Amino acid sequence: MTNAYAPAFSRNDQSPVAKWFWTVDRALLVAALTLMAVGVALSFASSPAAILADESITDPFHYSWRMMVFAGAGLTLMLTTSLLSPRGVRRIAVLGLLGALFVMMLLPFIGDTVKGAARWVNLGPFSLQPSEFAKPSLIVCAAWMFAEAQKGQGVPGVSIAFGFYGLTVFLLLIQPDIGQTLLITTTFMAVFFMAGVPFRWIAVLGGMIAAGVAAIYVLFPHVQARVAKFVSPGVEDTHQIDRASEAIRAGGLVGRGIGEGVMKRHVPDLHTDFIYSVGAEEFGLALSLTMIGLYAFIVIRGMRLSMKLNDPFEQTAAAGLFMLIGLQACINVAVNLNLIPTKGMTLPFVSYGGSSMLAMGLTMGFALALTRRRPGAYEPGATLGQRRRILP
Repeated sequence: MTNAYAPAFSRNDQSPVAKWFWTVDRALLVAALTLMAVGVALSFASSPAAILADESITDPFHYSWRMMVFAGAGLTLMLTTSLLSPRGVRRIAVLGLLGALFVMMLLPFIGDTVKGAARWVNLGPFSLQPSEFAKPSLIVCAAWMFAEAQKGQGVPGVSIAFGFYGLTVFLLLIQPDIGQTLLITTTFMAVFFMAGVPFRWIAVLGGMIAAGVAAIYVLFPHVQARVAKFVSPGVEDTHQIDRASEAIRAGGLVGRGIGEGVMKRHVPDLHTDFIYSVGAEEFGLALSLTMIGLYAFIVIRGMRLSMKLNDPFEQTAAAGLFMLIGLQACINVAVNLNLIPTKGMTLPFVSYGGSSMLAMGLTMGFALALTRRRPGAYEPGATLGQRRRILP
């Protein structure tokens, strides 16, 4: 008799898919899939209200159907990428970074300008945001270069990594996209620190970052406006964040119920940047804590697996990717809770958006590929913070 509870693949099966099934971290995979499912479900709650801002759309579930397509594409990319070897991850990351930077260079000439920022390339029914793909690719490439610098074989890994970082930030500031700049900078510096940098370099880089943030505030009027709205809510127009806060408060512990949310009709960008407030109103604190718990699980479990890896590149790259997901989630939730100024950043796996969903699929796919249980991957060896420093 066939066992109804038998695994999908036998351990004796040597096919690539079977090997992947037994080596990938299925707990992390399930957590990411759950967040995708939550995103699709919330799209059905937010789409009828979101279409009110566009009179050309008549189907109330226009964004829901598209979200299902984006989620399917993101899932396919995540699963496909997770099949890669560490060498394959490096190759795809290099190609992804070079491609993203090339398109970002062309944005001033071919990009669509939305709300004063040229961040997207119009591809007909789909708009591509290349900076979303630059984030995971840069982290992987930087980790690779830092690992090469550790070998002491004359490879100027640190210079190459900072060169790519500087070019990426320059192109982001041209758009301008301050939120992505701060996210990439924070994650990049974390990877630099995990690669074994002396604390004096961290202090110097911290000072440079502080000076850069001050310069951004002075040079970009829209940044000044957002900070003014945050620090002077009674003076500046804070309609967007006020409605989001009201939606979260109205949800209470278990929410108003499916489709019963009313504040979402008054929240701009509710299906993208403020999807968290939609979920909080209709499903309450229960769903909010569930989503936060899933992000925390992905980051904590991912970091623990990363620290056990034997290879320096795999350690820093995987840890950086998990940190990237966690930081982006923290920023989005903090904005919804009015803890920091608005950033225009999506909630990973949950917010509506093709570029965001595909990029998150790529990020998680890279991380799953690097943390797979391969021969020798988790043998006793150097852990984060115990390897030879990459700088004197």
